[in-house]
Amino acid sequence: MTIDAPLDMRPTAAVPPAPTNALLTSPILPTLLTLALPNAIAMVGTTLVAVAETLYIGRLGTEPLAGIALVFPFVMLTQMMSAGAMGGGVSSAISRALGAGDRDRAATLALHAAMIGACAGLFFTAMMLAFGHAFYALLGGRGGVLEQAMQYSNVLFSGAIAIWLVNTLASVVRGTGDMRIPSIALIGIALVQIAVGGALGLGLFGLPGLGMRGVAAGQLAAFTLGAIFLVWHLVSGRSRLTLNFNGFKFQRDMFFDILSVGAVSCLSPLQTVLTVLIFTKILAGYGTETLAGYGMGSRLEFLLTPIAFAFGVASVPMVGMAIGAGLVTRARQVAWTAGAAAGITVGAIGLIVAAKPSLWVSMFTGDPGVTAAANAYFTWAGPAFAFFGIGVSLYFSSQGAAKVGGPVMAGTARLLIVGGGGWWLASMGAPASALFALVGAAMVVYGLGTALSIRLTRWGK
Repeated sequence: MTIDAPLDMRPTAAVPPAPTNALLTSPILPTLLTLALPNAIAMVGTTLVAVAETLYIGRLGTEPLAGIALVFPFVMLTQMMSAGAMGGGVSSAISRALGAGDRDRAATLALHAAMIGACAGLFFTAMMLAFGHAFYALLGGRGGVLEQAMQYSNVLFSGAIAIWLVNTLASVVRGTGDMRIPSIALIGIALVQIAVGGALGLGLFGLPGLGMRGVAAGQLAAFTLGAIFLVWHLVSGRSRLTLNFNGFKFQRDMFFDILSVGAVSCLSPLQTVLTVLIFTKILAGYGTETLAGYGMGSRLEFLLTPIAFAFGVASVPMVGMAIGAGLVTRARQVAWTAGAAAGITVGAIGLIVAAKPSLWVSMFTGDPGVTAAANAYFTWAGPAFAFFGIGVSLYFSSQGAAKVGGPVMAGTARLLIVGGGGWWLASMGAPASALFALVGAAMVVYGLGTALSIRLTRWGK
């Protein structure tokens, strides 16, 4: 006969430890750099696209080059809104849900995010097809230049939903802390865009030369393939977060969770584009050479934005998961670390071009007047690039904490300084160098204002 041991004396099976979320426990700077590197590599691909498009559009002639200049701000607005603004709201909501341990909510948020991206893409299609001609004419497009702009715009924006879906779904994946898959997707998109856009635009390999329509078709095809790939990744079970359509239903709070960050954040890229457009309009009165010199400076500024973007986007899931887990101190440490890294990197480039502008300017022109204007821009604005990098990175970190009001207000201050101050200086007959100094001062205000708003804003519930 056997006698059972008392219940409290019996051996118990070992309980496996709960899985540890590395983004909540690992050292901040190494983790941040690991997450930022894939983003930086993907941004290199984006830069290569910009260079390649400029090269083969240049082969199409002067009017196509002028036409793409009219469309470029609206393409940038589409990308910045979908990837950085609304995309940041998507990553923030998902990372906060995962930080709180609620995977079901995160998966449901992902489906709501996809619907937001699709609707936003359709809105951009309707807006640009209906009003694109008026927008480009307002910017000074006339005759053949306006016609070239419309050829590119109509094809590209007819499929704006593909751009929005790629950036929205990439943000879903980033919200889980996976930066590798979105980067692979963006690099693949860049390669397809360069190959297909060049072939169709210039009529290579026996294909018909479609000009600007062909260039735009390359971008449209690339983003369509990218959207298909990301959808497959999210439904195949290979992602850290699998989309589950069973039992799905619309939930108002899910939309609010995303839009409370993403919709407000959309003001930031709008401010950025308006700042460039307004300042371009002001400088047009100073002559073609001055305007061309500023164009080179602003183009480098746009190319430096992805560096700050890489650090900032990497901080979003780290900050969001920390906030979701109630680790507010860690969330702030992540934000300051990312801001410092972006400021140092972008600032170093700014100091280099301020000290030796020819490193950048000589790549594009040898015209003495244009070179002098570009040199003046970098001399006055270059040292302030560090503050621009800090501001951009902290803006993304604030998205992770769902507290974007302060950084958006800092962007408003920058817009008002450049717009109002630039108009006043131009009316007083100030030299172009004074306006370039104003641009640098506005960057300083933006960076310090963003940092101060985060310092004074309470994070967490």
